[in-house]
Amino acid sequence: MRAVLALAVVAAPAALAGVLLLAVVEAALPVLAAWLTKTVLDSLSAPVTGTGSVLGPAAALAGIGVAASVLPHGAKLLHAELGRRVGLLAQDRLYAAVNSLTGLGRFEDPAALDRLRLAQQCGQDTPPQIVASAVGLARSTITIAGFAAALVLLNPWLALAVLLSAVPALLTEIRLARARVGTALTVSPLERRESFYAFLLGSVQTAKEIRLFGIGDHLRGTMRRDRKAINATHSRLDRRAALAQTGPAVVAAATGAGGLVWAVDAVARGQLTVGDVALLLSGIAAVQGGLAGIAVMVAVTHQHLLLFGHYLEVTTQPPDLPVREKPLPVEPLTRGLELRDVWFRYSAQHDWVLRGVNLTIPVGGTVALVGDNGAGKSTLVKLLCRFYDPERGSILWDGTDIRELSPQELRSRMSGIFQDFMRYDLSAAENIGLGDVAHLHDTARIRQAAAQAGMDGTLVSLPRGYDTMLSRTFAEEGAGDHDGVELSGGQWQRVGLARGLLRGAADLLILDEPSSGLDPEAEHEIHQLLLAHRAGRTSLLVSHRLNAVRGADLIVVLRGGEIVEQGDHDELMGRQGRYAALFRRQAEGYADAPAVPR
Repeated sequence: MRAVLALAVVAAPAALAGVLLLAVVEAALPVLAAWLTKTVLDSLSAPVTGTGSVLGPAAALAGIGVAASVLPHGAKLLHAELGRRVGLLAQDRLYAAVNSLTGLGRFEDPAALDRLRLAQQCGQDTPPQIVASAVGLARSTITIAGFAAALVLLNPWLALAVLLSAVPALLTEIRLARARVGTALTVSPLERRESFYAFLLGSVQTAKEIRLFGIGDHLRGTMRRDRKAINATHSRLDRRAALAQTGPAVVAAATGAGGLVWAVDAVARGQLTVGDVALLLSGIAAVQGGLAGIAVMVAVTHQHLLLFGHYLEVTTQPPDLPVREKPLPVEPLTRGLELRDVWFRYSAQHDWVLRGVNLTIPVGGTVALVGDNGAGKSTLVKLLCRFYDPERGSILWDGTDIRELSPQELRSRMSGIFQDFMRYDLSAAENIGLGDVAHLHDTARIRQAAAQAGMDGTLVSLPRGYDTMLSRTFAEEGAGDHDGVELSGGQWQRVGLARGLLRGAADLLILDEPSSGLDPEAEHEIHQLLLAHRAGRTSLLVSHRLNAVRGADLIVVLRGGEIVEQGDHDELMGRQGRYAALFRRQAEGYADAPAVPR
């Protein structure tokens, strides 16, 4: 609660102060109205009275009525503004915390991803709701305190009975709040899976396979089973809540009925006036209703606070990778990168992915990584980018351990072209410009990178040129191609290539299957382009297509996380080892196959 209120104080102090002030005024109005009503009724029922003794309280009562009808609108306006500002600050802090993660470990950890999803679900909406509930609790408490004081003056024992009658409801609602949070956590995986099936059934990317293989009914049936399981869980909770709330409601109603009987008897005996009865009935109704409302608000607030805990876990989590308080400057690469006895595994429960790797990437040279799937190629790239740290050994940038450098500065001296590049639902210019945000609006550089990737002519010919959206996700009905286009896989590959080429001054260029998905002619063209681009540059090339790496200065063969061979193409072919076997196996696929007899 302190964390949420701190958000509100920082985000909108004036709106928060206004909300609290109006809450106090609104809380006091019903109590004042009840006392004024008592005064008016007692004046009217007195044997001899003048209009002067009635008109003053009546006018004040009318004024309270006007204020009670006007103030909620001002409170609603302030609450809305407070909610928007608190939600904005909470969302910004959440994604600032997410963006501050140096590595990839928590993005590849299922438990951490679950926490992040829950934080995303409650991060923007929950803090304003908690603030609103806290203000509502304060308002109800003030109103209840005023009416409780009135009841104490009329009958202390009745006041105590009314207060105690609300305790069971309060405890019941708190127990139900815990049960609701438990239910939310139980059904959360089912709801995420339901969303996944909904995406599959309504996505253009999956439409072909779903119809070709006829799996739509299967997916729909699975989604239906998940929804039925979710509904059954909520139904059980609803039945439990109905049974649990019945007892406290009966206790409260019986207490109120007993108070009414005592009040009527007291009037008949002359112990109470008509105004006292009106005040008593108003007090009982207000205290019981207010305490019931408080019970619900406490339960709801408790539920939101439990969910908000996931938000706090994400925003207050420690760094995933250690970073020096004053990191060393990252100087331009002059000698090269070196891996010294690097061992790595993703956790103590996993096998070693890299085992004692020693490798030098000399400045200005091209090193190629080849090997089977799971050999450790992608992991080695992640370590070079410092998305993870080696469990043993070190990675050196011109002799300096990269753990001593700023990760952001280190990565600013790298560029990459990856097989699993992102396809942003943005314009063509933005899709390329994100490769170097410092030049996001540099049209000349963006076009130069696109021309290097062989895409300038295609992008210029789009309906809005480089400003054309490369997606139909946000298209408006009836807008046609002017609101977005879909590129082919090969065209997207070239856009990703242009993004990687935009950072032309990078000291290290990482090429991870840069031509996958291209036809043979386009693949040859891209390889020739990259061959010219990486000339004299420090490059790391990862590819399963050995024909693409044969021109590298050094070819490194990984197997089971270890380097089993290294050398240039001719040396490795002459050794007749693992590389030669892999190369011949791929070459056989291009050789003329013998005719198959009928």
